[in-house]
Amino acid sequence: MKRGALAIAVGSACCFGFSGPMAKIVGLGGLTPLQAVWVRMAGAALLLFALLAAFRPGALRVAPGRRRFFAAYALIAVAGVQALFFVAITRLPVGVVLLLEYASPVLVVAWVRLVRRVRLPRAAYAGALVVLAGLGVVVEVWQGLSLDGLGLLLGLVASACCAGYFLMSDGYGAEVDPLGLVAWGMAGAAVVLAPIARPWDIPWAAFGTAVTVNGHTVPVAVAAVCLVVVATVLAYGTGVIAVRRLSAAVGATVASLEVVAGALIAWALLAEQLGVPQIVGGVVVLAGALLAQTATSGVSRTIEAPDAAQRPASPAASGALSRSLTRAATAPASASDGAD
Repeated sequence: MKRGALAIAVGSACCFGFSGPMAKIVGLGGLTPLQAVWVRMAGAALLLFALLAAFRPGALRVAPGRRRFFAAYALIAVAGVQALFFVAITRLPVGVVLLLEYASPVLVVAWVRLVRRVRLPRAAYAGALVVLAGLGVVVEVWQGLSLDGLGLLLGLVASACCAGYFLMSDGYGAEVDPLGLVAWGMAGAAVVLAPIARPWDIPWAAFGTAVTVNGHTVPVAVAAVCLVVVATVLAYGTGVIAVRRLSAAVGATVASLEVVAGALIAWALLAEQLGVPQIVGGVVVLAGALLAQTATSGVSRTIEAPDAAQRPASPAASGALSRSLTRAATAPASASDGAD
């Protein structure tokens, strides 16, 4: 069971890794970053709604008291993460943007301590400091931010939205189906982004063309399908399955593979290169994020123990905060899912 879930989690992280590279290829075909985001959101929503309506209609039901939560989730956790990520990768290498997004556990730690007033282990704060130090190396602060300043700002705001995604993922209970939440989140994001993405201006003829990157000729339609099916539907779907079967620490570790997968795919398809500071800083960022995530997951188990004695445990309620710290869950990335 554990080995199978681990394999699913690895597959989910690798699927998420296609987000940035496929978005760049779609962009080379003539779509703006926001148009690419809209195509991803709308395409994933249509596919998920069709699949859930046919095989799991109950997942699409939204309790009246949860409508505001679903709306906030669509606006921040999906639209915010995805739009900012896709714009940021037009100014920065995919790997760097992914690393910036993975600073979000630091914000989650700060929120849990300052807003929820939950005392955290020192390891959580140490992890936050390690992440900040790693980000300093990634952006080469000693050279006055040699990377694009606006791109860095967009990446950091995307990280904040990604933290919001994690925290909101901590807020849903057994009455919310994760796949239904993802489907409504994608649909809501497509509606929210429509006025600025202007889908009616999308050059649909571009999907019948092909672009050449790094010596490879890639049809734009193939990249778009990969973006919707692999980097969104499969990534989120497998992530939900995996994170329910794995512990928080293991899930968080495996989810970090998205950074590696995204950078490797960008290197293979787009010939994007990461310098030594980005590679070294990236390792430090991942180490700090894992330290913060693991420490916080331990706190969540302690907090939830009394509740477990008062009410029946459920997959959505148990391990909520620790599960929300795993991007492969209902995020994302890239970011988002959160992510992506």
